[in-house]
This record gives sequence, C-alpha cells and structure tokens, in this order.
Amino acid sequence: MASTVSPTKALPSRSPAHAPLDDEHRLPRSQVGTNPQHLLITLSGDYWHGNTEHIPSAALVELLAEFDISEPSARAALNRLTKRRLLLSSKRGRHTYYGTNPSALPLLVGTFKRIIAFGTHDSRAWDGDWTLVAFSVPEAQRQLRHTVRTNLRWLGFAALYDGLWCSPWDEQEAVLSKLSELGAHSVTVMRATVDPRSTVQPLSAWDLDALRHKYVEFEEEFSPVLEEARRGALTASQALVYRTRVMDSWRNFIGLEPDLPAELLPQDWPRSRMRALFFELHDSLAPVAQARCQQIFAKHSPELAPLVTRQTAAELAG
Repeated sequence: MASTVSPTKALPSRSPAHAPLDDEHRLPRSQVGTNPQHLLITLSGDYWHGNTEHIPSAALVELLAEFDISEPSARAALNRLTKRRLLLSSKRGRHTYYGTNPSALPLLVGTFKRIIAFGTHDSRAWDGDWTLVAFSVPEAQRQLRHTVRTNLRWLGFAALYDGLWCSPWDEQEAVLSKLSELGAHSVTVMRATVDPRSTVQPLSAWDLDALRHKYVEFEEEFSPVLEEARRGALTASQALVYRTRVMDSWRNFIGLEPDLPAELLPQDWPRSRMRALFFELHDSLAPVAQARCQQIFAKHSPELAPLVTRQTAAELAG
C-alpha cells in the first residue's frame, strides 16, 4: 500500500517499577448523555484550577444538582473518581471533602489543553504522509484491546482496517509512548506515503458526512444559546450549565476526527466556525458562571468561595 515508508520504531520496554499513568489515574469513559464524572472533571478544571484545598461534598453535590444530577448519582461519581485516583477524599468530623489528586494533574491539564487545541490545525501544513499503527492483541486480552483502541482514538487515529489504524499527523512518539504504557507489545508504527493508485485511501477511515452532521448538531444546539448570552438573557445557573455543556460537547470531537488537514477536507468544512462558536460561548459566560459557583460554595464553606477561578478557553490555549 505504501510507496515509501520510514523505518519502523520498536516499542520501548515497559519498566515494571513505574505503573502506567492509565493504571494509576483513569479518566472516565465517554458515554451518551450526561456523565457526572465528566462534569466534575470539567467543573474542577474550569473553577478550581491550581487549588489544593478540599471542597465539602455537599457543595459538589449542589453544584451537580444544577445539571439535574441527583444526590445519589453525584456521590457515586465522587466515589468513582476517588477510586480512579483523580480525586482525594478527607474527613472533617462527620463531613467528607474532596480535592484534585496532585499526581493526576499532568493528565488532567494535558486533557484540557488537548480539548482547547482541537481545531487549530487548519493553518498547519500537511506533509502528505500518514502515521500507521498495526497491532495485535490476543483474544484473551479483550480489555487491553479496548483500551488500546480508545487511546488511539484519543490520539487522533481511526481504523482503516481492524488491526491497522492511521492518522495524518506525525504522532509516532505519542503513540509509541502510550501503547508502551498500556502494555501492548505486538505493535508496528511507521510513517508512510500512500500510493494514489491504492483502491482504499486512509481518509476513508473517517465518515465525513457523519462528522459534518455532528458539527451541524453542535451549531443547532449552541448558536441559540450564544444569541441568548449576547443579549444577557441567561440566568447565572444557565450560564454555568451551558458553559460546561459546550466544553463537554467540544471534547467529543477529539475522538471523532484528528484535526484532519485542510487539504483533505471540503472547502466549506465547519470545524473552524464551530471552534469560534465554542470559544465565544465558553469565554463570554465565564464571569457569571464563576459567580454562580462562588455562590454555591459560599453556602457550605464561605472561606473557599473567593478561591473559585475561571479558566477561559483563550487562557488555556495560551
């Protein structure tokens, strides 16, 4: 299939003395509908960035109630994030408090930066080569196979064939490092130029019509909200909810496409327009959403309310 191929890189050996990051701190899986665990991670990144103080569980439960999350579901999410070692819990009398696990910060910060960076490759030149990943995982290791596929999608790869995944960008180092951490050893990674006479082109790994439909859905959901925000017609609770919802919705695109090069896309591709919508809505709602979060925290721990931050997409983008 490939007319020119760069040398294959072998996976580095996995040191048993250092557990993979995914073993120590596991992000919750994406799912359809509202995910309380994802909400808590997003809220923490937006409003508690850089703070080591623990927050009363009652404040976090009330914060999730803004999103119609019941108290049992909220407390279950807190427990699960603690088991995933993304949060730490502490006790003060009969009350439980939660804070971000400092050792999980690199994973969380990296995740937020990747979300914010999505859609910035429109002006990036593409060299025409593809990164190809071929791997084999025994049937007895189904969970590892699922984890490998999930991480490949997060890194911007899609399945051209069952055991052959591709990305238009040079992600060799990232994918070698990640698959080594996961313990996947039967792996080949290469950069290749695809012969134009090939009957199957790598771009076919992505369903562009379905992707366009997802962008249209994003626009249909959030354009009216942006108009309301511009008119100042949203309540503080609505500002908090929509600001978090647009962040979580934008994050979903990372697993759908890897910022495909402009050379491969139709001229009217909506990604850059949707990125502008996301940035304006997320950032314009920041002050009011922050105030609502402070109001909730003040009811349970007044000394923590002034510590509530507001991370804008523009700030995160650097």
